[in-house]
Amino acid sequence: IVGFVLILMFSLCGCEIKEETDNLQNVTIVLDWFPNTNHTGLYVADQKNYYAEEGLAVEIVQPTEGGTAQLIGAGKGDFGISYQEEVLMARDSHIPVKAIAAIIQHNTGGYASPVEKGITSPADFIYRTYGGAGTPSESALLKALMQNYEQDVTAINQINIGSADFFTSIEKDIDFSLIYYGWTGVEAEIRGIEIDFIPLKDEDDRLDFYTPVIITNENKIKNDALLIEKFMRATSKGYEYAINNPIEAADILVKAVPELDKELVQASQKYLANEYKSDADKWGEIELERWEGFTNFMYDNNLITEKIEAEQAFTNKFLP
Repeated sequence: IVGFVLILMFSLCGCEIKEETDNLQNVTIVLDWFPNTNHTGLYVADQKNYYAEEGLAVEIVQPTEGGTAQLIGAGKGDFGISYQEEVLMARDSHIPVKAIAAIIQHNTGGYASPVEKGITSPADFIYRTYGGAGTPSESALLKALMQNYEQDVTAINQINIGSADFFTSIEKDIDFSLIYYGWTGVEAEIRGIEIDFIPLKDEDDRLDFYTPVIITNENKIKNDALLIEKFMRATSKGYEYAINNPIEAADILVKAVPELDKELVQASQKYLANEYKSDADKWGEIELERWEGFTNFMYDNNLITEKIEAEQAFTNKFLP
């Protein structure tokens, strides 16, 4: 668990610092995975006192058990990092969570394989071995792409590698896997490992879904909208700083989480500086048409039992 104590002005005496800190409202945000460059804006907002300026003392924690949406839905945290698929599946199970910002504007996920495998198109997936986490959504993604290429998805050998390292797996068990380029793809570049990468969003418009997103509980939206506004103002400033100052932002993340590889974090931060906001008018914006496109995809592939109305699942109203 990574926690942070917000530092106020150094000119204050010790008792004054404690008094000011005690007056801050304690807030918890639950990550989706280990700390990485998807989360940099949070760490920037914390370390540069953007949260403190809004009267907040924010603790950043990693999930202990269960998915982030389940934890936030159960009130075990004020905010969380999730993704559109999890939000929709949570709401399908009547878990009251809602997305309030898109951390990255477009889906940077896609299928990666060593160049020597010669997998440059989904048409090349047949008779190959795919390594994944074994989720129904992974099978649905593969099925959709194979249908687009008039190929049979059952010709793909799908195996569950869990959370196994991509680079270890491609040396032994698998031919290709689903990765996020902003982390694993950048790491391949640093390692000098040549990969072919097939972005999901380039293959099917419906697959340009939002991942990751910031979520909160519907009850908090109803009962503490002011807190959400404060949190989002500071968080937005954190991500804008990361967009404009990627190296400095990377250094803030590494200082907060020293076990991370500095070279990878800096390279990933440079990549994501162009992806956080991308072509949107402002950081965090969620586009209705794209959200609905992936919602329909999940419904059509029986990943959710009902079409969930967009206004139930996300809102842009807390973006500054």
